[in-house]
Amino acid sequence: MTEKNDIRPNQSIELLKELHILTRDGKLNQDSKRKLKQVYHLYNFIEPLLKDVSSNGSNFTLVDHGAGKSYLGFILYDLFFKDISNGKVIGVETREELVKKSEELSHKLNFERMEFLNVSVKESMTTEKLPSEIDIVTALHACDTATDDAIKFAINKKAKHIVLIPCCQAEVASILRKNKNESFGKTPLSELWRHPMHTREIGSVMTNALRCLLLEAHGYQLTVTEFTGFEHSMKNELILAKFTGSIRKNAQERSLAILEELNLNELKERFIY
Repeated sequence: MTEKNDIRPNQSIELLKELHILTRDGKLNQDSKRKLKQVYHLYNFIEPLLKDVSSNGSNFTLVDHGAGKSYLGFILYDLFFKDISNGKVIGVETREELVKKSEELSHKLNFERMEFLNVSVKESMTTEKLPSEIDIVTALHACDTATDDAIKFAINKKAKHIVLIPCCQAEVASILRKNKNESFGKTPLSELWRHPMHTREIGSVMTNALRCLLLEAHGYQLTVTEFTGFEHSMKNELILAKFTGSIRKNAQERSLAILEELNLNELKERFIY
């Protein structure tokens, strides 16, 4: 028996079993309860975006980067897409075995408007298998620079909405670490990353701040919020971006100033374009 209070009425029990959120006999353990709670919490953020792009009845596309086992794509399809006639979900994943398993599961469940591409985020920008414009782009825990590639993809594809949960922001931290001795003589702010643990944390915060400035420079309005409590995950920052066309005029100037002050000029190509 499933615990009905924990599962949405229109949720496919078969899907939850296939995703190992439910056991084969339809039960939830404590770990799967936590996973399901997080999935539904994220859905509450994404559902209004889906309603926005689907409201006029025209076809629309959601691309999920770093899809992994496509948990998000399957849950979105099951809760939203299967009840409408327009729209499709495309998962982008570099691991071929995960793409094949996702394809098999979508066929088994008759989720006909789900597709999966075995390419990197960077490769997805030029493939002819994707339309020239995408409505919603998601990237959840796409490691390190894959999140930045997803942002560039979204900007190039004129995405109306972007949903990001950044992860493993190692690149900025590595450059802070590499330039540490030089930075000590350049700015007293280098004290913020003098200790290795602070280097990692400051690198993470700085990465996401620069990402936000980049999106604002391209006409996106941002909401930055907590996704889950710290008791579940330390990687709990959720960035929601909506395209309004209203460009923050000093965003690029601010980015340049930050990169200069913190001795990170070699990252200009990643965060300013």
